[in-house]
Amino acid sequence: MDITVLKAKLHRATVTDANLNYEGSISIDTELCKAAGMHNWEKVDILNVNNGERFSTYIIPGKKGEICLNGAAARKACVGDKVIIVTYTTIDESKADEWQPTVVLLDNDNSIKGIKK
Repeated sequence: MDITVLKAKLHRATVTDANLNYEGSISIDTELCKAAGMHNWEKVDILNVNNGERFSTYIIPGKKGEICLNGAAARKACVGDKVIIVTYTTIDESKADEWQPTVVLLDNDNSIKGIKK
């Protein structure tokens, strides 16, 4: 049987912009995505530490340090809010006890301060 587990997490990213007039998605610094093993167009859940909002969208490439909520997602967070960005994968349940997600810890400027695997 397969189960869904955490694949990767960008922990405590700082929202740098919110663009209500864009089609939708979240723009994420491409280097952060690479470090976490996240991909353009991949579904992500966004967990807003400041207000408790939890919502889903998809990734588009962003500029260095950028975490920008676009479209309807722009209503879910303010510039400066701390968010946790997560992706999931499915694995065989027999591998669950050995599974380790990639966790990228971020500074206030969205630079990487550590990676846990």
